[in-house]
Amino acid sequence: MLQILKQNGRVIEQCEDLDEGCWINLVAPTEEELKEVQNRLPVLPEFLSYPLDEEETSRIEREEDQVLIIIKIPDPRHEGDFVRYETIPLGIILIEGIIITVCLKETVLLDDLFSGRSALSGLLCDPARFIFHIFLKAAALFLRHLRMIDRLTSEYEKELHRSLRNQELVKLLNLEKSLVYFNTSLRANDLVMARLQSGRYIPITEENEDILEDALIENQQAIEMAKIYSDILSGMMDAYASVISNNLNIVMKFLTSVTIILSLPTLVASVYGMNVALPFQDSPHAFAIIMGFSLVLSGLVVFIFIRKKML
Repeated sequence: MLQILKQNGRVIEQCEDLDEGCWINLVAPTEEELKEVQNRLPVLPEFLSYPLDEEETSRIEREEDQVLIIIKIPDPRHEGDFVRYETIPLGIILIEGIIITVCLKETVLLDDLFSGRSALSGLLCDPARFIFHIFLKAAALFLRHLRMIDRLTSEYEKELHRSLRNQELVKLLNLEKSLVYFNTSLRANDLVMARLQSGRYIPITEENEDILEDALIENQQAIEMAKIYSDILSGMMDAYASVISNNLNIVMKFLTSVTIILSLPTLVASVYGMNVALPFQDSPHAFAIIMGFSLVLSGLVVFIFIRKKML
């Protein structure tokens, strides 16, 4: 999808009057849309293709008076009852005062920017402010999803208290993986913003520097939250793994004890089933004596196991 917005907030349907202050938004672009942009602007083809690689890392490049900034943004994925968060690259290209954003799929971050055209028209005249505004929104989006992960963790924990099922453990594992993705991406974004502070790639005014510092603070807060939630979730997973292992040991110990107790009457009955001279074999009360002996023996073993806390 190809969308173009001018400073006055007007959407351009065709690439005819591209000039300074335009924003070109490419979402999952086709080959035709990429060629259309390249025909109208001298943008490097690799700068357009890098952000379309899902494994691309956050970085900043400058070549032929063109600047490419790649940051990672959250990408929530719902798979039935499971919620998993990953990150996808968002490319920002600055060329001749025109801003190009490239992303693999539609994201809330760009949708919010594109819908708020009245406020956006004032940002397009200053590319640095527009880019730093994206950083600020990306950090806020990470924080929003981190709070959602915290709420989901609490819900899954309550479910686990009621029933230790594999389904809840898998959900927690998905959240733990999501926090690893978030933590890695946030740290990479932080490095990109720190490099931009030098002013080597984009000229920065004092006002824009304040916006970038706000974005860095928000990003640092998200890094700290991701680390805290990751440590909590990791400790919780270890604790539940120990609980499950301990429950299994308790069950095995109980079953072993029951097996030993039941084997004693069987042993006595097996002995009295042999064709040899045995005590009480001529007694009319032999059966009662043998059964009583078996019950006393089993009861004694039960008493010992209870004292040893094996039952």
